[in-house]
Amino acid sequence: MFRFVKRSLGFSKSDSVRILMYHKVLPEKEISGKDFMTVSAEALEKQFQYIKNHYNTLFFNDLSSSCQLKRKLILTFDDGYLNNLQYLVPLLEKYQLKATIFIPTGLIPNNETGTDRQMMTFEEIRSLNPEYVEIAMHSHAHRNYTQISLKEAEDDIYQNIRTLEENAIPFTRVLAYPYGKFPKKGEQKRAFFSILENAGITSAVRIGNNIDYYPWKNKFEIKRIDIKGCDSFDVFKWKLRLGKIKL
Repeated sequence: MFRFVKRSLGFSKSDSVRILMYHKVLPEKEISGKDFMTVSAEALEKQFQYIKNHYNTLFFNDLSSSCQLKRKLILTFDDGYLNNLQYLVPLLEKYQLKATIFIPTGLIPNNETGTDRQMMTFEEIRSLNPEYVEIAMHSHAHRNYTQISLKEAEDDIYQNIRTLEENAIPFTRVLAYPYGKFPKKGEQKRAFFSILENAGITSAVRIGNNIDYYPWKNKFEIKRIDIKGCDSFDVFKWKLRLGKIKL
């Protein structure tokens, strides 16, 4: 009972894992209007300074060997944007932090080199320093898994795996669901999770906006905390503490 109360209030240190979800990073001057998916580089640096002083970042691959580590935190960035290479990676190196980038392989260009493009190339992804960046899966076509058939979802997942392998990109078999969506009802959910098991997926992340705990209770329904571009620093710290803004 005491352990449950500690978990509910975000105070369980040895088994709790805060998984933060980000997308784009740009300098403040390049962000126009309300862009929830883009965190400014200046705000991210302030967040990283706080994380460096209060938490221990790790990769999904580190979890099994880090069970006794307290204040565990996983930084995740979805989609493989070029601005992650430009602005995220230098901050990871500066503060000696780790992050996982989830790659939707069908959206990654093969030969584009122009700086006006949105995404990293496979070559750029392959060149990321594995000391600071872990690559993981984010589907192939970035389609909502609740809006396609199980067979289409299965084909998409295997294509995600094949494309990363064909491009010689080492990756962790953790899947971030596109849009945070996956089948949630009865037999369809069981069949979908069976597809993940057969594909060798070790775990999968949704949104959920809450702190999770390792070993995972539901390894294919791991919760992440959505960090938005509009979040103030106080809101960011509150989310870190409890996983959500409101109880």
